[in-house]
Amino acid sequence: MKNLTAFIFAIGIFNYAFTQNTGKIIEQKTVASKILNKDVKYTIYLPPDYTSSDRTYPVVYLLHGYTDDNTGWLQFGEINRYADKAIAEGTIPPMIIAMPNGDSSFYINSYDGKEKYEDFFIKEFMPSIEKTYRIKAEKKYRGVAGLSMGGYGSLIYALKYYELFAASAPLSAAVWSDDEIINMSEEQWIETNGQLYGRGLKGRNRLTKAWYSNSILKIIETKSVEDLKKVRYWIDCGDDDFLSIGNCLLHIALMDKKVPHEFRIRDGVHDWTYWRTGITDALQFIGQSFHQ
Repeated sequence: MKNLTAFIFAIGIFNYAFTQNTGKIIEQKTVASKILNKDVKYTIYLPPDYTSSDRTYPVVYLLHGYTDDNTGWLQFGEINRYADKAIAEGTIPPMIIAMPNGDSSFYINSYDGKEKYEDFFIKEFMPSIEKTYRIKAEKKYRGVAGLSMGGYGSLIYALKYYELFAASAPLSAAVWSDDEIINMSEEQWIETNGQLYGRGLKGRNRLTKAWYSNSILKIIETKSVEDLKKVRYWIDCGDDDFLSIGNCLLHIALMDKKVPHEFRIRDGVHDWTYWRTGITDALQFIGQSFHQ
């Protein structure tokens, strides 16, 4: 009986320790959007001590890729497992991670004004999240990251709204040069970019005002060095990724303007194996921005 009691006690201690080191995932919540005229789903990760403390936390907005949704980073990226481990090991500080559903919006406003996702994110989503959860709602405690389409979104938000974000960590970001846009196949243009920058366009006619307003490379070219330096950047892309050219051009553009940033080309392609192996380093980089 004593051995059984000791065993049950040991199991209880193990379970308590396990739960203390496990964050909470809320897979499906919604924000009612007047701008988009619909409810927008999101997934959120709360750090292990969230329910046992009264403290406020820094936040990272983690953006999914094209064809995924708000559950992508949870289902395929196992973000809760990686965040739990990194927090337990002290690699990253306890943080809240908010993952909105971006559909295929590329997180920007479409050229025709029919979908204003960027306006929704800045004016409705972020304020709603930061009122609902115990978040330090200040630039120095706010980061943005994402993969592919979400990597592009994390760059767009950091470049356009540098007063809101301390750090940006795009993985395999969808960054294209003017030449790539001009020579893009009609099929790809119709599928991904036409809805954003102008339908039925070919060749140089694709270089519209809407394109230049949202071109990562053009924004960096035209923005002041002083403003560019107001956000810390972590750029990571696989050496065999079809987006590696754009990411290398992004690195060169920042180097030309002498903007400090971290640039990583690792062995890999455009897949979840690459993003899972890179997310902890990205969050660590952002987490360092939350320290004095």
